Amino acid sequence: MEIQKINRSEYKEVVDLWEASVRATHHFLEEDDILFFKPLILNEYLDAVELRCTRDEKSEISGFSGVAGKNLEMLFIHPDHRGNGLGEKLLKNAIEEFEISHVDVNEANEQALKFYQKYGFKTYSRSEKDPTGRPYPILHMALDHKLL
Repeated sequence: MEIQKINRSEYKEVVDLWEASVRATHHFLEEDDILFFKPLILNEYLDAVELRCTRDEKSEISGFSGVAGKNLEMLFIHPDHRGNGLGEKLLKNAIEEFEISHVDVNEANEQALKFYQKYGFKTYSRSEKDPTGRPYPILHMALDHKLL
């Protein structure tokens, strides 16, 4: 499966995938949080990162990643495509193409935490709140050989 760039015209599809993924995996978020983040993702966050995706047999986006600097800022897989290796493929692409070495993970997202640990990321610090000031602790992780 090929990793491709995402066009701005596909942002609505990306946000729909993000929402489906968050609803399937981020059970700690409240509905108000999802509604708060959705326009930020569409109108600000997507333009702030280098976007890459995988596509299904219908050429629809099945997963995507977003990178800024050496940080993996986003990695989301559509619930219908979880467990098929797309996360690994997108993560490895981000490491190889962009040389990412850091990722922030919601502490309550145990699946994501285990996923990144499996690929060599270790927690080096913790923030009590997310970057928007919401009460969701964030674990700051780095590839083991890149720990600060």
